[in-house]
Amino acid sequence: MGGRKIGVAVDFSSCSKAALRWASTNLTRNGDQLILIHVNSSYQNEQGAVHLWEQTGSPFIPLVEFSDPHVAKAYAVSPDNETLEILTQISKQGGIEVVAKIFYGDPAKKLYEAVDLVPLSCLVIGNRGLSTLKRALMGSVSSYVVNHATCPVTVVKESM
Repeated sequence: MGGRKIGVAVDFSSCSKAALRWASTNLTRNGDQLILIHVNSSYQNEQGAVHLWEQTGSPFIPLVEFSDPHVAKAYAVSPDNETLEILTQISKQGGIEVVAKIFYGDPAKKLYEAVDLVPLSCLVIGNRGLSTLKRALMGSVSSYVVNHATCPVTVVKESM
């Protein structure tokens, strides 16, 4: 395709949907590939093929397959209808290919690794808006990725 590979980190929360909308409105253009990056941090209970992708993540999953509940289950992921509607709308824009890639493990580290594994031209990530105390105690995925990624990272705050 020759376009940019734009990653959007999605955990199906409202802030990740805001990041997805922002990327589609402000960043994507004809010829780009929008890559939904999802990290499943509770995959240890899953059986089968999921364990094959622990190191490198899943293969690229075309949107039509990602939207199929049976296929999504095989990757231990459950996309919600609103996210699928946003992705379908993006894919209908001229010349934007939408695919998903699922990683398994710690979200901050796997998003950081995805930048080079894919490789991504840029990454868009939502911000849950943790308080200073919660961020100090729990850490922030977006802060980690911004400080360690080798590509431009845009953090989108959910509008209040």
